[in-house]
Amino acid sequence: MKKLFLLASLCLVCATSALAQQAKYVFYFIGDGMGLNQVNTTEFYLASVKGQLGIEHMAFADFPYTTFATSYSASSDVTDSAAGGTALATGFKTKNGMLGMAPDSTSVSSIAVWAKNSGKKVGICTTVSIDHATPAAFYAHQVNRNLYNAIGKELPLSGFDYFGGSDFLQPKGQDGVDLHELCEKNGYTWAYGYEEGKAKWKDADKLIMVQTKEAAANNPNEVPYAIDRKENDLKLSQIVETGINMLTKNNKKGFFFMVEGGSIDHACHGKDAAAMIQETLDFDEAIKVALEFYKKHPKETLIVVTADHETGGIVPGNGKYELNLQALQYQTCSTDKVTERLNTLKKNRMRKTWEDIKNVLSECFGLFTKVPVSWRDEAELREAYEAAFVGNATESNWYSTNSALATKARDILAKTAMVSWASGAHSDGYVPVFAIGAGAENFHGRLNNIQIPEITAKIAGYKK
Repeated sequence: MKKLFLLASLCLVCATSALAQQAKYVFYFIGDGMGLNQVNTTEFYLASVKGQLGIEHMAFADFPYTTFATSYSASSDVTDSAAGGTALATGFKTKNGMLGMAPDSTSVSSIAVWAKNSGKKVGICTTVSIDHATPAAFYAHQVNRNLYNAIGKELPLSGFDYFGGSDFLQPKGQDGVDLHELCEKNGYTWAYGYEEGKAKWKDADKLIMVQTKEAAANNPNEVPYAIDRKENDLKLSQIVETGINMLTKNNKKGFFFMVEGGSIDHACHGKDAAAMIQETLDFDEAIKVALEFYKKHPKETLIVVTADHETGGIVPGNGKYELNLQALQYQTCSTDKVTERLNTLKKNRMRKTWEDIKNVLSECFGLFTKVPVSWRDEAELREAYEAAFVGNATESNWYSTNSALATKARDILAKTAMVSWASGAHSDGYVPVFAIGAGAENFHGRLNNIQIPEITAKIAGYKK
């Protein structure tokens, strides 16, 4: 009898322990392109602007459980965002360019679907378009990530409760179907901008919050970079705040919430160190919103932070045994915005003098005034000025085409800051994994990226 009692007690303790570890609320943060050195460079930058050696801590980088993961795909050692997103969403390796599918084109379900099938509410959001590779990997199944209209048509069919981002990239297809109207027919309410989101979430059954129509008309690819942000521009932290409100409304079963910092990747493709740092800090601000929620529900909440791949091969250091990252604080806008400003000047019928251009470079990069420029660097800038203004010299990356003068100024500032870039493309560098909350101790040892959704789903008790 005593043995039976002890056995029953042991079973009860085990069951209680297992229940205590189950995460009711799951935040799944993905920093697109955010490798170990993106985090490292940002923390060194924060210390440098305070005149200190070492690092100044970001919130997510101090999570108690920290490891790293490989990111290779089924077709290459260097993944793209579609295959990387699919791995993090479904636990399957696939070929570069494919979304929500195994390499043989068989559709595979995501952790977001597992959560929905387990009775949870689901949110998917990003700083880029809601039909882009990473968010799409959680609801779409396509052989080609560039089939944006087809991807968009799958979004309302998911039945997920909340989406946030810049907007659709291709809202109208050749068949004439309007994706905004299609979403409305499937029960979604549209909110354009944070203020509309605040006004509509309480009455919405399902909500899609995107940037204002004016901002989307200017750039549907992404919400404005943090470094370029104006007062009414949509922030990732606001998208997360609204999402928490939507996902907790009339909900006792919990939620799964994927949040992508998508523009970290875009800044790294452009080899724009200052923009990358501000995007990473903006990502951290969004995670802080989740942390506040975690503090209210510490035994029921899991926060996982990782990345789909590293972009750019950034390294804080360029050969000297020192850094000068504080120089990046004088850059006031992205290289893309500098290009816009230079193109506006170029359209002006009156030819701008070199002194006029120097004033622009000073205002945008701090060059000549706050950042010393050698005679050799100035000669290179003048050469780029002639090439860009007399000719039409440009430099293209995956997401933008910039004036050769803007990219030359960017490179000189990076050299001064002692930041190096390997390519401006993806690399196979390790990606970080940070975790806090219920079951976070399960993230340990070197991981393969396909293990991350599996571990998360097990902690949350999702049924596939």
